[in-house]
Amino acid sequence: MSISFDKALGIHEKALGFRAQRAEVLANNIANADTPNYKARDLDFGAVLAAQAARGEGSFATRTTDARHIAAEGLEIADPSLRFRTPAHASLDQNTVDLQIEQSNYAQNAVDFQASFTLLNSKFRGLMSALRGE
Repeated sequence: MSISFDKALGIHEKALGFRAQRAEVLANNIANADTPNYKARDLDFGAVLAAQAARGEGSFATRTTDARHIAAEGLEIADPSLRFRTPAHASLDQNTVDLQIEQSNYAQNAVDFQASFTLLNSKFRGLMSALRGE
């Protein structure tokens, strides 16, 4: 009987990758806090989770309900979970980065990353002890 890592590790492997990707986006926001016209971005975990669930059932397709609709063939969004953040207040240089919010989001993401990493580590330890017969 073979071990399926997808079943053994669950969603935590994908969550760890998502947290690493989100850390890059948030760090990019923090680095561009003083760049004029820079728009803050963030990853939406709900969109990623919905995309993973949709992958299991089938692919995304657009359809027209009226003959006058424009066909959306070949339309692909590079990353549907990457969204622009709505600023809490307007700035003179049109930059939407709020440094305190970005830093708190980065810290929360780091805590979530560590939690996912710890959980994966314990799952691997459990698999190792099962393979050793302990």
